[in-house]
Amino acid sequence: MRVRSTAAAADLDSAFSVFLRAFPKYANTTFLDDLRSTEYGRLDRQGHVYLDYTGAGLHAESHLRKHIELIQEGVFGNPHSESLASHTSTELVDRARLAVLRFFQASPDEYFAIFTSNASGALKLAGESYPFGPRSHYLLTVDNHNSVNGIREFARAKGAPIVYAPLNPRDLRIDRARLGSLLHGGGGSAKPRGLFAYPAQSNFSGVQHSLVLIEEAHASGWDVLLDAAAFVATNRLDLSRWKPDLVAISFYKMFGYPTGIGCLLMRRTMFAKLKRPWFGGGTVRIASVGVDGYHLAADATAYEDGTLNYLSAPAVETGLNHLSSIGMGAIHERVRSLTGWLLQRLDHLRHDNGRPCVRIYGPVDMRERGGTVAFNILDAGGTPFDIGRVEELAVRAGISLRTGCFCNPGAGEVAFGLAPAAIADYFRDESSMDFDELRSRIRDDHGIEVGAVRVSLGIASNFQDLLRLLQFIRSFRDRNATEFGRAPSRAKRGGALS
Repeated sequence: MRVRSTAAAADLDSAFSVFLRAFPKYANTTFLDDLRSTEYGRLDRQGHVYLDYTGAGLHAESHLRKHIELIQEGVFGNPHSESLASHTSTELVDRARLAVLRFFQASPDEYFAIFTSNASGALKLAGESYPFGPRSHYLLTVDNHNSVNGIREFARAKGAPIVYAPLNPRDLRIDRARLGSLLHGGGGSAKPRGLFAYPAQSNFSGVQHSLVLIEEAHASGWDVLLDAAAFVATNRLDLSRWKPDLVAISFYKMFGYPTGIGCLLMRRTMFAKLKRPWFGGGTVRIASVGVDGYHLAADATAYEDGTLNYLSAPAVETGLNHLSSIGMGAIHERVRSLTGWLLQRLDHLRHDNGRPCVRIYGPVDMRERGGTVAFNILDAGGTPFDIGRVEELAVRAGISLRTGCFCNPGAGEVAFGLAPAAIADYFRDESSMDFDELRSRIRDDHGIEVGAVRVSLGIASNFQDLLRLLQFIRSFRDRNATEFGRAPSRAKRGGALS
């Protein structure tokens, strides 16, 4: 644990007082400091600044203890049976389903809670089962996670037109006029219909795309797939108010544990519309080899392939109860205040020559944005520091952040000014290419640096974390990016490629 000097403590207190004057509502969340000490104390014991909540949330210590105690004391069997052990598992899974619906205020009469391996698994289920066709389009925003982009392959295989709604380059928000035109079409019988997909919050820029788009799309006859994975950890999603047809959720992004289980929230009206291209154990009521037939289950289990992760499902209820006991409003306000202050400080950082130290991608204020901030650190001449080198030095400083394009190539292409013509050749090549090779070729061919640093805040973030981050970023002031060097490739470092 780091020990602060009296002078350092005084400086911290002074900075915190200035912060509170700018963001007075933060004072209503100070009970979360006690929670950090009791539930996330490992951060301060290790001197670890964790700023990758969009990548993964952190588990509370009591969450883990409660789950272990449950598993230690229980006898659990495969739910696909009527034995005593199976009945116990089924009961806990059903409780977890109801807890999910209750947390999102989704009526069991209107929504199914389908457990999946993760949010990507939920999106794959939606994509492979949607009735795409020549008259059933796939419309999605340029700002989307690759697991939403990947649905276009199912659409393409069924002959469906695929259309991207563009972003405004200045703030990475959806071009609402263009999206409206795409949703409404040209009128008459030729008016397009199909599936519209977008993220409630960008995992790249933190932009929160309005939930009003759900109603606008419905009014034009579209079904709506909402990727809520980056949104729901720090924002309330009320499905009694908003009615997307399909919603992808990641629980480990909400509360850190368990991994390996996500959720697809599906409206019952959509259940009747979708058609699974496959069946397997656990998804059918009956099946026959002799007559080549089967009947899918009439509830959520029709989409839960094989044996559900029944030992992890009870931990979902525990995690949701943990968030509810704290209050999503408090978590949201803490993250909003800290992110607002961080954006101000980053926007004002300057080199001695007056030029900015940081380039932020997306909004520089808190209007319709969440606690995810993507940026590059610039030298005094405006050249970005190598993101791999930045991450390498952050590790040494005890800071967990993320670099790359964050599995969101569309937002990255707009942010870095990459026109399709500039990168088309790299996708005509049959040979495989990783992210570092792509960055290198774009740098050599077009003089454009691709990739950003991303920090994201969450339930255990505090003011001291941001001071440590700013101290780290200030260490780049008045240094030369070219002389600073580059980190080894991600493949050699064993890191993710996007």
